[in-house]
Parts: sequence; structure tokens; C-alpha cells
Amino acid sequence: MRVLMTGGGTGGHVNPALAIARTIKQNDENAVIAYVGTERGIENKLVGRVGYPMYHVEVKGIKRSLSPSNIKAAYLALTSPHKAKKIIREFSPDIVIGTGGYVCWPVVKAAADMGIPTALHESNAIAGVAVKMLVGHVDRIWLNFEKTAESINRKYESKLLHVGNPVSSGFRSVSKEEAREKLGIAGKYEKMILSYGGSLGAEKVNDAALEVMKRYSSRHPETLHVHATGSIEHEICTGLFKEAGLDGYPNIELLEFIYDMPLRMAAADLVICRAGAMTVSELAMSRSCAIFIPSPNVAENHQYKNAKVLEDAGAAFLFEERDLAEKPELLTDTVEALLSDEGADDMRSMREKISAFATPDANKLIYEDILKLLKK
Repeated sequence: MRVLMTGGGTGGHVNPALAIARTIKQNDENAVIAYVGTERGIENKLVGRVGYPMYHVEVKGIKRSLSPSNIKAAYLALTSPHKAKKIIREFSPDIVIGTGGYVCWPVVKAAADMGIPTALHESNAIAGVAVKMLVGHVDRIWLNFEKTAESINRKYESKLLHVGNPVSSGFRSVSKEEAREKLGIAGKYEKMILSYGGSLGAEKVNDAALEVMKRYSSRHPETLHVHATGSIEHEICTGLFKEAGLDGYPNIELLEFIYDMPLRMAAADLVICRAGAMTVSELAMSRSCAIFIPSPNVAENHQYKNAKVLEDAGAAFLFEERDLAEKPELLTDTVEALLSDEGADDMRSMREKISAFATPDANKLIYEDILKLLKK
């Protein structure tokens, strides 16, 4: 089986693609997999670490506001499928799979035009622009949420298949004790906080994490706090981190990006993060206690909707950015309450309730459907 994967822009698009690729290799060790992204996307770092051959097309997203850059974006939307066809002819895939982001458009469209089986995975509650553009061309659209079907034209209902989110097996195969041993922190700390705002970074999440470091982590040497800033915000956040004197605390660690997330998540007692669909699925699979700070700058406010479902179920805490702007101490107070001896029962309950949102057979369902598409 030869599989061409595509998806990019953020880790939320790339990680599902890599999870699908891993599932294919686990079931077919002779499978040949390659990846198509843009030259500057986060996919280059993530795919490069795995080692799949990488191809590039030039394509840009169209801005919601009036902008001269939309002229070039429109031009590339028309011409990039031609470049994608050259890649497809060179690699000769049996199937092409996209997981979101504007890079999907030329690759999946070209494959569909060439009569090659195509599939898309949509992990968010609201279908993205690329999926909506491609829905009439592809053979299958895999959905994480059943609700996503409401944002897709009903005449394509027969193409939809609810499978959940493909998550790396690492998120359910490692215990807290094993993870801490592998990370070399076993016996050094009683508790661990993990915080991050996504692959590119989020200023407000970084600010919130720094606030927790200053108010709580710096005063609790028995607690390890690891925070990932994201690539765009790393330099600024590092400056603020040093300015606050936090670089002098051995129990506080600042990273640009976390490449071993299954281990870090398994080792953590508490996770503070955004509420993208992939993140929610990983937390559910890891049975993690989570505090969500959803991004307000996403289509249909879908991160808030993801987090609200879990909060209503008692599976997580939710703070909007405006909440923390008005009362910065809210997050620290919640962290302190949960990590105290009195908070143990609450955390145990949260872990049990969030696990109900896991879809452990998503990878299997996707692989079985890939085989069906190939037979067609």
C-alpha cells in the first residue's frame, strides 16, 4: 500500500495524519508513506522527526478580512493542484488522505481528479474550509464528532463516517509511573503540571502559565511545572520568563515544543491547555485532569464548545481568556485546590469522567475503511 498524507498549518492538523500513518504501518509493515505540506509549515518539523519523505506545494490560506494577499492565495488555489499532480505521478499513491489545513486542497483535489481514492479526516466540531471545499470531490470524510455532520451539505451524507479521532497508541499505553521513569523525574517530584498553547503558541496561555509559575510553582519545589511556549511566542515568552526570575527554579522548565507528548501527558497530574479536538481526544485517552483555556479566535468558537461539553460533564475546568484577564488569580487558585490533599477526590473523579470521551477504536475503524476504499 502506498499512501500520500497531507495536512498542515498547525499540530492539530498534522498529528492526526501521523496517527493514521502509524496505524497503517502497524497493520501493513510494507506500506510506503509520504507527506505533502508547505515549505514553512510545522509539518516539516513533525514529519521530519518521523522520517517520511516530504513533498511541498505552495499554497496560502485566504484571510477573512479584505487583504491584497488574498489575490495570491486565489491564484495559488487555482494553480497548486497542477503542482500536486506532478507529486502524485512521482509517488504513485494507492490512496491520498488529508487531515485539514489549506495544503489539503491542491493535493486531495488533484488526486480526486486523477481517479485515486481520497479521504479526509475532520477532527473539529465544525468542518474546516478545506473540508467544505473538498466534500464534493472526495470518497470519504471521517468525523471525530457526530455533530460535525451538521456543518456539511446534507447531500453528501453518504460520504460521512463517524470514527472519532486517531490518537497515537502512546496516549493509552504508558502509566504515570512508567512515564516518569522514562522522563527521568521519578522520585524527584511529588506532582507535575504540564501546560502548553499549541504548536505555534498562544500569548494568553503563555501569560496564564507564567502567572501560575510565579504564584504557585515557584513556591512549591515538590511540583515540576513544564510549559511549552510554541514556536511563534517562544522568544517573547522566554524573555518574560527570565525577567520574572523563573529560570532560577529547577522545578520550572520552559520549552518551545513538546515532541514526546504521550509521555509528558501520562506523567502529569494536571494539564493546562487549549481545547482543540485533537488535544481533547489525547487528554481523554490519557485520562488526564485538564483545565481548558479555549482559543476565541477559531471558527464557530469550536474550542469553547469542545471544552464546555467536558466541563458540563464534570470532566474538566474551563476558563475563558476574558475570565483570566479580569481575575488572573482564578487559574492559580484552581491549580492549588486540585493539587492539594483535599483535591485528590476531585481529580480522581475528573480522570474517570474524561475517559468516557475517549474513542479507543478510532484507529481500527479508519484502517478498516481505508481497505474498503482501496477495494472500490
